[in-house]
Amino acid sequence: MQRVISSDGTGIAFDRRGEGPPVVLVSGALRHRSLDPVGERLAELLAPRFTVYRYDRRGRGDSGDTAPYAVAREVEDLEAVIAEAGGSVFVCGFSSGAVIALDAARRLPGIARLALYEPPFVVDATRPPLPEDYVTRLDGLVARGRRGEAVEFFMTRAAGVPAEAVARSRSTAGWRAFEAVAHTLAYDGAVMRTTMAGRPLPADRWSCVTAPVLVADGGRSRDYLRTGARALAAVLPGARHLTLEGQSHAVDPAVLAPVLETFFTVPQQCPPSL
Repeated sequence: MQRVISSDGTGIAFDRRGEGPPVVLVSGALRHRSLDPVGERLAELLAPRFTVYRYDRRGRGDSGDTAPYAVAREVEDLEAVIAEAGGSVFVCGFSSGAVIALDAARRLPGIARLALYEPPFVVDATRPPLPEDYVTRLDGLVARGRRGEAVEFFMTRAAGVPAEAVARSRSTAGWRAFEAVAHTLAYDGAVMRTTMAGRPLPADRWSCVTAPVLVADGGRSRDYLRTGARALAAVLPGARHLTLEGQSHAVDPAVLAPVLETFFTVPQQCPPSL
């Protein structure tokens, strides 16, 4: 483990693996280096061709946290990792981490190419939108020490996990790890903001992103995730949309790795579907 210092003085923990052009992975809600099997395996698969950087987003794992939270601080954290990696990198973001990466690409010229896997936008009536007081309710549960309820609220209302599946998970060691970072769920809520409200994506929010972008989804994923991925590709200049058949939100790294390798090395050869 190594550490970089973000603009506000927060220490951001990261590790790196492999040799070659740098790739930075940005995780989604609740995940960090010790709780992200997809990222860990993906780094292993990419390491023969790339130097892969995995970092703990602020408030998680071995990274620090500095109040008050702001989405701009997360962009600065990624910027610090990019600087450590040499200043020009490929970035792959997952779920809400994809939105952080996308917002970062608006102002960081060091992002040479950007791959985004299933940013969880809700752009139509495919599923219920998040409650308007979603972030406030998460903060309130954590403030009252009800971390498990905060995780459950996220899983059922944001991630769409059936309540009975959540109930079965509450006695596992993984659930306790989720509770440890429950305070960061409000961070992800702030990242997503109004993009899970059932309305079309703003046409101009990311119009200044000039890096080549690949937006991918899974053929077995829920309809709203696939709809959101297509909607994002439609508003990004020059973006490509790709469906990984047979995949879900928990993508198989063995399927994703060769897609990323192709996109990061020969972007014009990205196929329309797999």
